[in-house]
Amino acid sequence: MLCRGSNSVKCRKAGSIPVYLNVYDLTSINEYAYWLGLGIYHSGVQVHRVEYAFGYHEQATTGIFEGEPKKCEGFTFRKQILIGWTDMNPKEVKGVMNELAHKYKGTSYDLFTRNCNHFCNDVCIRLTGKSIPSWINRLARIGLMCFCIVPGSVNSTKVGIEDDKWRNEGAIKAKTRSDSSRFTSSSSSPSLSSDASSPEQ
Repeated sequence: MLCRGSNSVKCRKAGSIPVYLNVYDLTSINEYAYWLGLGIYHSGVQVHRVEYAFGYHEQATTGIFEGEPKKCEGFTFRKQILIGWTDMNPKEVKGVMNELAHKYKGTSYDLFTRNCNHFCNDVCIRLTGKSIPSWINRLARIGLMCFCIVPGSVNSTKVGIEDDKWRNEGAIKAKTRSDSSRFTSSSSSPSLSSDASSPEQ
């Protein structure tokens, strides 16, 4: 686990509940790209022993889902980063997710402008007042600036919730920790496979 900042005491200024960002590799290319400050990552925010994430599905309901921390199926867990601390209880955190549910519909997922990392950044700012590290979504920002030269197969890539596992707004409220949704990579491009095998760091 890493803490943002030069020492972990700095991270514990406000709140008593830790908020973590769990980062996963979407491709084995990350084994090399990570050291260059690049890579293709999925992320989820962990608070109160629940991991919240966002993904694509074809329903007009929220793409936000809960799962077991550090165990997002289909991806390889890379690292956990302590973003900061919050005083929100589990019910208040669910309230934040319900507020964000309207912004993060399953059909609104976009690789460059509204992906799981954008969602995690919004959640972390609301819970701790701090952003996620910039390297996690750097490739999406580069892709947005260079949209005209990015191959069409990458532009159409969607990382989403399996059709039989999607959740609606009501399910978020009734969700229990023992139940989790799975992510899959649904793309016409084989370059974003979900069989990444990067060691935990």
